[in-house]
Amino acid sequence: MSLKSGREWCFLLVYASVISCSGGSDLSSIPMNWQPLSSLNESLPEGIRVYEGLNQDLPLKAWYVLVDEADPSITTRVVVSEDTDRRESASSFADRLGAPVVVNGGYFRMDLEPAEHVGLLCIDRQILHPATISVRRDTIRYHTARAALGFTKEGHIDVAWVSSRNDSLLEWEEPPFNVPGTPSPPLDFRRSRLWNVRDALAAGPALLWNGSIRITSDEEVFFDSSIPQIHPRTAAGYTCDGKLVLLVVDGRQPESRGVDLMELATIMQDLGCVEAVNLDGGGSSSLVVNGVLVNRPAGGEYQREVMSALAVFYR
Repeated sequence: MSLKSGREWCFLLVYASVISCSGGSDLSSIPMNWQPLSSLNESLPEGIRVYEGLNQDLPLKAWYVLVDEADPSITTRVVVSEDTDRRESASSFADRLGAPVVVNGGYFRMDLEPAEHVGLLCIDRQILHPATISVRRDTIRYHTARAALGFTKEGHIDVAWVSSRNDSLLEWEEPPFNVPGTPSPPLDFRRSRLWNVRDALAAGPALLWNGSIRITSDEEVFFDSSIPQIHPRTAAGYTCDGKLVLLVVDGRQPESRGVDLMELATIMQDLGCVEAVNLDGGGSSSLVVNGVLVNRPAGGEYQREVMSALAVFYR
């Protein structure tokens, strides 16, 4: 998943074939009847647009933000809590940073004080937390390179399977081939290459690759966890013309049940994404626009405090 221009991605998308993924079956589409949220958009620059979607059959309620990263007045940054417990709500991030759009970011340890990030966290090329190098399931250790979202200083976006080594970030053409009960051999770093990004945030698994659905849940060692199940979700990806897509799907409520990874990937593909990654979800899934909590995390207005987030800024 190397950094590519929008024209290259559009070319690849035309010829991409659907890649089957970790035992899932491809869904052709999930109709969401997307509508622009005029009440929010009228106070946002043209390069930032918010949409609301509804599927009454499943049922689902979702929102996405389309961000024109090519606009020099707009930039998206990975941000981290500065509170003593290293946790704050999306609304707190937005208020403290003056960001018109904030969504929750990567996984973190809620049982630690202060909180500790799970997986890569990199801001201004400084690795605040290294990538997850291995995961233990029962008595077996699996070597892994989990999916991460990265931003360059030029405004390009990338999703890659990433490792960190010393002060460097390294990307892989393919994730390690882990399957339950059979771990991949240790990573051969000679087969990786430098991942040249300014900010990066890992979560996982990957959802889309080269315009096709590819959920690398087993390869990233999310089996025997709750990640593949139906939950409220947050995802991030980008379109072939380089626009950022931030999606939040409500769950655990009568009006919106949440989605599994295949459904999440299908929605992101429907929105035109060529690459996408699953972020932290469940009660963490929150979208704040112009200081307003847009969704209902886990069915209420309470916002779980998180350690990292994605913040969209407008100058």
